[in-house]
Amino acid sequence: MDKRRSDTRERIRTVAMELFGERGYDKTSLREIADRLGVTKAALYYHFRTKEDIVVSLSEDLRRGVDDIVEWARGEPPGRERGEQIVLRYGALLHGLGRSMIRFWSENQPAFRDLGIGTGLRYEFRELADLVAGPDPAPLAVFHARQALLTISWSLSMMGDLELDDAQSNAAATRLALDILARL
Repeated sequence: MDKRRSDTRERIRTVAMELFGERGYDKTSLREIADRLGVTKAALYYHFRTKEDIVVSLSEDLRRGVDDIVEWARGEPPGRERGEQIVLRYGALLHGLGRSMIRFWSENQPAFRDLGIGTGLRYEFRELADLVAGPDPAPLAVFHARQALLTISWSLSMMGDLELDDAQSNAAATRLALDILARL
């Protein structure tokens, strides 16, 4: 039963992201999400009461994923290998969440600000970059660490118009991010 509920929640989130991408967050209603899914609005309410609840659940997945990377990294010795692993894990996390979800986040900053999500994610992003840069880094090392992580993020949010599948995009972004890390 829990597996079926989880699958349904995931389908709702996927369809919501599709509609948010097609119509925009503000112009998409729960009724439209339910219609696209072929379920009643009441069935949708069982899982999510509002479209804001859908967005919050998606951001919680990202936050948990970043927290897992941070927790892992704190247990590893600082250095090039840890930095590379952080970038690889961050890429896997974002690409696992999906291109449409990441693009939605980058294009709907006001919604995230209104829900109070953006500040926490920015803090976690900086913490990841600090772990990549290592203890007592020079400002330029932190800059390069942030740019490496942004390379991964931007490969999902800004490159959707290119004829690259997710695996190609992830591989290219990872190579670029690791090239940037080589400058640390």
